[in-house]
Amino acid sequence: MIPPAQALIALPPGLRNPLVDCFGEIGRNFAERRWEPAELNGGKFCEIVYTILDGTLSGAYPSVPAKPAKMYDACRALEQRPPSASRAGDRSLRILIPRLLPVLYEIRNNRGVGHVGGDVDPNFQDAVAVYQMASWVMAELVRIFHQISIDEAQETVNSLVEHKHPIIWQAGGIRRVLDPSLSKADQTLLLLYSAGGWVEENVLGEWVEYSNLTQYRNRVIVPLHALRILEYDKKGRQLHLTPNGSKDVETRLLPRYKT
Repeated sequence: MIPPAQALIALPPGLRNPLVDCFGEIGRNFAERRWEPAELNGGKFCEIVYTILDGTLSGAYPSVPAKPAKMYDACRALEQRPPSASRAGDRSLRILIPRLLPVLYEIRNNRGVGHVGGDVDPNFQDAVAVYQMASWVMAELVRIFHQISIDEAQETVNSLVEHKHPIIWQAGGIRRVLDPSLSKADQTLLLLYSAGGWVEENVLGEWVEYSNLTQYRNRVIVPLHALRILEYDKKGRQLHLTPNGSKDVETRLLPRYKT
């Protein structure tokens, strides 16, 4: 997996940072069941991605994202760019992603999300479509720019989404669970959930303030790994929440702290 801080690092900061921030916002809104914001950000996401595609194909990036006058026509124009066998991900950049962006943009504009007067109300089904399409686009961009496998690209994209919640406080590189009455195991799960990807065990030990790392590993990490609540990479000394762990956090822990 590409470290989140290094994902799409080849892009200019004026494009990369808005892209990562926008996708992270879509993911957080989706995870927190705020369907309308999750969909609304899809339009901004399309504009940023279009700017990146146009810059990649032309060989010159603008300093900031630009909104095309007509998204559909602009994306169709990308398909007319000359193909290049030497360009990594050429077909995705010219055809696959440009054909997906207008669909994503249409949900933002005409499904009761972008403005009053759409023909339907924002709902879970549309939010799922927005999140999945945005996730696929991000994974394609990561795969192309880093020339890695699809699975590794998707894992990198998943790590870009941090689940923010009032029970988790963050300042710089420090995270804390604000309810010290919770067990170290539950604090570990909440912190992994908020991080959204792999976290080194020594970092988690600092976050939960477990003074003895060996005891933390034996008493908390290994038992949770055995229950398949989290995955523990012994060689890399890092942890990742499993789907079982995410479900446990969302159904057992987070409902205690309703926003």
